[in-house]
Amino acid sequence: MSRPSRASNTTKMIHSLFLINCSGDIFLEKHWKSVVSQSVCDYFFEAQEKAADVENVPPVISTPHHYLISIYRDKLFFVSVIQTEVPPLFVIEFLHRVADTFQDYFGECSEAAIKDNVVIVYELLEEMLDNGFPLATESNILKELIKPPTILRSVVNSITGSSNVGDTLPTGQLSNIPWRRAGVKYTNNEAYFDVVEEIDAIIDKSGSTVFAEIQGVIDACIKLSGMPDLSLSFMNPRLLDDVSFHPCIRFKRWESERVLSFIPPDGNFRLISYRVSSQNLVAIPVYVKHSISFKENSSCGRFDITIGPKQNMGKTIEGITVTVHMPKVVLNMNLTPTQGSYTFDPVTKVLAWDVGKITPQKLPSLKGLVNLQSGAPKPEENPSLNIQFKIQQLAISGLKVNRLDMYGEKYKPFKGVKYVTKAGKFQVRT
Repeated sequence: MSRPSRASNTTKMIHSLFLINCSGDIFLEKHWKSVVSQSVCDYFFEAQEKAADVENVPPVISTPHHYLISIYRDKLFFVSVIQTEVPPLFVIEFLHRVADTFQDYFGECSEAAIKDNVVIVYELLEEMLDNGFPLATESNILKELIKPPTILRSVVNSITGSSNVGDTLPTGQLSNIPWRRAGVKYTNNEAYFDVVEEIDAIIDKSGSTVFAEIQGVIDACIKLSGMPDLSLSFMNPRLLDDVSFHPCIRFKRWESERVLSFIPPDGNFRLISYRVSSQNLVAIPVYVKHSISFKENSSCGRFDITIGPKQNMGKTIEGITVTVHMPKVVLNMNLTPTQGSYTFDPVTKVLAWDVGKITPQKLPSLKGLVNLQSGAPKPEENPSLNIQFKIQQLAISGLKVNRLDMYGEKYKPFKGVKYVTKAGKFQVRT
């Protein structure tokens, strides 16, 4: 199926794309027009070595002839090569769309899944980027252009030599609602919304909040027949800052009434993402009591931490893990947890405590001795605690969906809203 290239006489936005795993292997590359040598990734590897953590690799790296713009998703780096100055967020958003599409097509965005479906990956990249410019990035449109893999289809394709590329233009491409295909039919009509919030916070030694922010998204799974027109309203929409919308949302209606009005895509999609940045609105759901000490001219130290619930609105805090990057002079740790289990890696000096969930009657603690290199100076500063947790059926910002109304169709859909709060970068300084 051929179509005219709309960007043939202009500079490409994205010239090449490299996928790199955690070991630093380039396991897939795609070039639009001319090939860029893999050696351009050496600048990326240099930056990666300097960064203490994979997530701290600079997203934009300038090289003598190119810019490298990258994202880190599911233990993979997506590194794009740009030859002219373009808005970096534009490229970053596109790379996230690519990762989301792989996740949607293959069930996971992993090296194994991409290698197993390498033909479909190249077909998708060819459709998503036309001569270096984004073209079809909506999942609905792509699935009509390129059929998702199934075992039966894979067998048939290998025998007949055919591909997954469809031979008709998607119906949505011809309508004024390009994100929704025509003639959608379901026996069970359902609309589900997941409100997912992540807390980023820095808590100082005394337990005061230095920084706190909530990053939230509303993900939708819509399986509705025909052409439904939905309105989603909130109890307290004024909480939300920096709201980013799916193209289906009527922005004027949001501006005037703070209501999300839209004809939804079919299937899974991200409706909005938002921030809550007023610190007085950010509840901190856990507290940590800590006592970490290293004696001068001694080969041992004390480690004692206890974790408990704070502003959790009566919900259970679960899936708690505490990760601590101990100082280099620490040889080993002999600790006793009252709950869960811990590991200490003497090579990387990382202590990981898998706590589980908190029961307020008996707060989990981890205490014991720290063995240090003899003769080494005592550590200059105490390590920070990085905490992960999850709270089901709670949006920590207090955001609540008020109602969902549907127009344009006669049937009554089944509607559901689920809330979850997770820790993002949640750090307690000791």
